[in-house]
Amino acid sequence: MIEVKKQFVLNKNTVDVFIKREDLIHPFVSGNKYRKLKYNLLKAKEDGYSVLLTFGGAFSNHIAAVAFAGKENNFKTIGIIRGDELREKIEDNPTLKFAQENGMQFEFISREQYSDKQSPEFEEELRRRFGNFYLIPEGGTNELAVKGCEEILTADDAQFDYICCAVGTGGTISGIINSALPHQKVLGFPALKGDFLKKEIRKFASNENWELIADYHFGGYGKVNLELIEFINNFYQDNNVPLDPVYTGKLVFGVTDLIEKNYFPDKSKILIIHTGGLQGIQGMNTVLENKQLPKININV
Repeated sequence: MIEVKKQFVLNKNTVDVFIKREDLIHPFVSGNKYRKLKYNLLKAKEDGYSVLLTFGGAFSNHIAAVAFAGKENNFKTIGIIRGDELREKIEDNPTLKFAQENGMQFEFISREQYSDKQSPEFEEELRRRFGNFYLIPEGGTNELAVKGCEEILTADDAQFDYICCAVGTGGTISGIINSALPHQKVLGFPALKGDFLKKEIRKFASNENWELIADYHFGGYGKVNLELIEFINNFYQDNNVPLDPVYTGKLVFGVTDLIEKNYFPDKSKILIIHTGGLQGIQGMNTVLENKQLPKININV
């Protein structure tokens, strides 16, 4: 069983807040990516596959994780990357460079093509081109990924009233919902705009002990502003806990803001799940520099 450190970070408005440091599970396949890939890799080996194929964008945590996990487990990896303009920018992109250094083969496609990636015709074309492969969806979410994420909560977490996590494709929160106890409420903080996530989550989670808090996406996926950057930097300085700007920074900002607004009842115990994603900070800092915004000052 994996031991995951829980760190006390805040006592405010009579509530206690802890962070579960899933980001410390593995140096390169951290947090929910480790959980999502665990049973998928076992299934791929069991079924005799030697190649993993998946999808992702320019700074995808999932792409980096699959590349390293594939190499570590003797799989060839193929990444279908959104944005054909990135073909000439691998050396300037820390995520893609890392994935390539760990053996991932890239196929760059247009955003229009990428939007069609779930169609049977698109998959058939990929299989004609690349042969037999084990397909892992964008973000890693499928039934086996949810099974892995069900292991995030353990018996030691029964003391908590609220479990809070960031939401991307819905797999992580689905696993947490399935394993949460009846007295616990799961709060998800989407990193992107849109109400479609509820439908995705209900594909994998049958319990009703959850809610999405959609007020803290900061404009959409990968969008940041000065307020969020300053929050992430101050939180790191105060607690020595690094947060990423796409997922966990928005999550912790949201939880903190809800505490200020007295959302949580007195004496609530809140557990925040740190799902990793820190590898994307280097790439984000390049974007922030180009926009003449302050950098995220975190050593990872």
